[in-house]
Amino acid sequence: MAKLSTIKRNDSRFYVNKETGEKVPGVTSIVDMIPKPFLMYWAAKMAAEYTVDNIGSVVQLLLDGQRDVAVDAVKGAPRRSTGDAAKVGTAVHDYFEQYARGTPPKRVPLDVQPFADHIAEFHDRYQPEYLYLEQAVWSESHNYAGSFDWIARIGDEIVIGDTKTTRSGVHAEVALQLAAYRHADKIVTQAGDEEPVPAINAGGVFHLRPEGWKLVPVRTDRVVFDHFLSLRHTFDWVKSLSGDVLGDPDYDSTAELSTGSQRRAK
Repeated sequence: MAKLSTIKRNDSRFYVNKETGEKVPGVTSIVDMIPKPFLMYWAAKMAAEYTVDNIGSVVQLLLDGQRDVAVDAVKGAPRRSTGDAAKVGTAVHDYFEQYARGTPPKRVPLDVQPFADHIAEFHDRYQPEYLYLEQAVWSESHNYAGSFDWIARIGDEIVIGDTKTTRSGVHAEVALQLAAYRHADKIVTQAGDEEPVPAINAGGVFHLRPEGWKLVPVRTDRVVFDHFLSLRHTFDWVKSLSGDVLGDPDYDSTAELSTGSQRRAK
């Protein structure tokens, strides 16, 4: 298989075979089909906290006649919060990969240093032997692809692992994500080479926060994978089929009313 690239379409990520042009949805975009009603309340809380903490600035904008600017500032609070967390998460992921490859940077940013200490502790405790780092999987059987953090031998187990820095902890959906990687048809390396997925028998999340870390076991068995496949079908429905199931009405009384109104207006 040729090298893979990614594109974004309608807020979803797709993996593309550069040689054939074949396009399949990414694992995380498929898992995003799970409803997340709590995000609505979280976003409202972020907007409310921003308004309270910056009430003077918001009121001044209103007094200056800049209502649209005030609205944009308030509604952008959730995005700014996740953006700041994502920057730290990306920096920690980069440091983890360098450390795992045996080439940790000599200088570590202050906001990454607590995480760097935990990464060293994790490696001292578990002595993981990495088989793959930051590679992709492809499923021809079920038409999906994705990028995983690491596969390592820890003790007598082969573990598919994910490194996370989320403030809210480890969520159950990560099991669907890791199960999808485990049960894919093949690994596609960054060089474009194809290799079989090793016989994985465990899943885990290495969860880091500034105050500490933990390794959380995660189920990745066939039962969990079957639930992922259900979401794979849901993805097709939401992104494609749902837009093609309703035809033009045989009769539409509102169309006649609209036409009559237009005639009277003339």
